[in-house]
Amino acid sequence: MRLLKRNLRQCQIDGIIYKTRGYSLAMTRTADLLRRLSKEGVLVPLEVKKAMLNVDLEDFTDYDVAPFFADRPVPYIESTSGNIKTISAPHMIITLLHHMELSKGQEVIVVGCKGGYLAALIAQIVGENGRVNVLDPSLEVVNHAKERLSHWPTVDIRNIEDLDIAPVAFPGEFNRVIMTGQIEAVPKWIKSRIEDGGFVIAPIGDRNSQHLMKIELQDDIELETDLGNVCFGPIDVDSTNNNHLHPKELADLIELSIETCEELEIIDSDELNSLQDLVAKLNNLPDDTPPIGEGGIPVSEHPMVKLLWHYSPSFLRLWPIIQVMLHPMITNFDLSKWNEFSDDEEIDW
Repeated sequence: MRLLKRNLRQCQIDGIIYKTRGYSLAMTRTADLLRRLSKEGVLVPLEVKKAMLNVDLEDFTDYDVAPFFADRPVPYIESTSGNIKTISAPHMIITLLHHMELSKGQEVIVVGCKGGYLAALIAQIVGENGRVNVLDPSLEVVNHAKERLSHWPTVDIRNIEDLDIAPVAFPGEFNRVIMTGQIEAVPKWIKSRIEDGGFVIAPIGDRNSQHLMKIELQDDIELETDLGNVCFGPIDVDSTNNNHLHPKELADLIELSIETCEELEIIDSDELNSLQDLVAKLNNLPDDTPPIGEGGIPVSEHPMVKLLWHYSPSFLRLWPIIQVMLHPMITNFDLSKWNEFSDDEEIDW
């Protein structure tokens, strides 16, 4: 009775005991998600499981979180320039945290906020004697994370104007660094300050595909480990050159998205056939087709937009994950507005 009066109870899920003010729907969904991912072969370390059960995703985004519990990314902010920033799919968050090899009392550098959710998970794992320092080039994102993490005393969030320049008065040596977005190379100032036995985890490559790399310093020797192919959006999406895509570039990116969806087993045969047909139609557009927004063609009349609109019913369910995998030009398309096109509008292949 005393526990009920205090609205405080102990719960046990998969061997984890923790305290909560009631047993929330979010915790139930998280527990179900973690069990499902474990059955699918995702290694979920105990400390990561504990952290995810104790951190409520809804504290870090006002968007619908349902996609997250279907193992998809979820948006947390749309910048004034129109770019959508997302919290990664849970299987990827778990993978990143697993490779970080975190322990109590560590100080961790996080480059790229991910809405503050990842920093909160890390803070849970490293404990009250640990420290999480978050850097992000977007002031909007920093303000969002500061608001959401205002009651987390072990997390510090700072704006960094240039990823290639070390911020002033920042910790001298690093033991753990995680970069949460695509980058072509780890900044020299970060690599030069990794202490012996420490490492950086970063998705390194171009904007279409990267390798998740672990760069470790052992006895002054730099060791690189390839942890697999990934596809992240840029850390600083607002400052990147948002060149519009040529039809064949878009076709290549959609093919990459298809491969990823097949690997995750989240695409059915009808969706697969339809997207493959879309790829073929994009490849068949004339070579001199101008990118969207160029050539004096209204966006609604552009053949690439018409194709995407025509095939949109076949991939609306997959759109959240396709958004993240594709170029920012596609990320900013709002499919909810595509009903402005006429259903019987003729499409000129």
